[in-house]
Amino acid sequence: MNPTKAKTENKPVSTKPYIYALGKRKTAIARVKIFPKGKGEIFVNERKFKEYFTVGKDISSFLAPFKVADTSEKNYDVEIKLIGGGISAGAEACRHGISRALVKEDETRKSALKKAGFITRDSRKKERKKPGLKRARRAPQWSKR
Repeated sequence: MNPTKAKTENKPVSTKPYIYALGKRKTAIARVKIFPKGKGEIFVNERKFKEYFTVGKDISSFLAPFKVADTSEKNYDVEIKLIGGGISAGAEACRHGISRALVKEDETRKSALKKAGFITRDSRKKERKKPGLKRARRAPQWSKR
């Protein structure tokens, strides 16, 4: 890729006031900025979110906080810096961060988002491999004779 040719068509540039929140899942960290009264532009790592998340499950997981909070994503501009993890964990980290930002904007949304499980951080991570085992818990096959 030519470094002099920068992507300018998709790059968000905004100086408006925003609401910041952090979302996490496994090793993925999403730094979310929500701009109220936006045009509905959503960017993840300076790419449109439908280019970044191509699987339908990830897209629906990403947009779920807006549906649960009874608001439209078209009312907000969202910029997300996503670091680490895979695609699905990244989508869920974004969901966590968006939920937290929506609650910061309006506290009345907290009960609906908490009931859906979007406010609570899902702390499950991959368990480490133990010595003497094949994986975290998988023991070598035992043979009597």
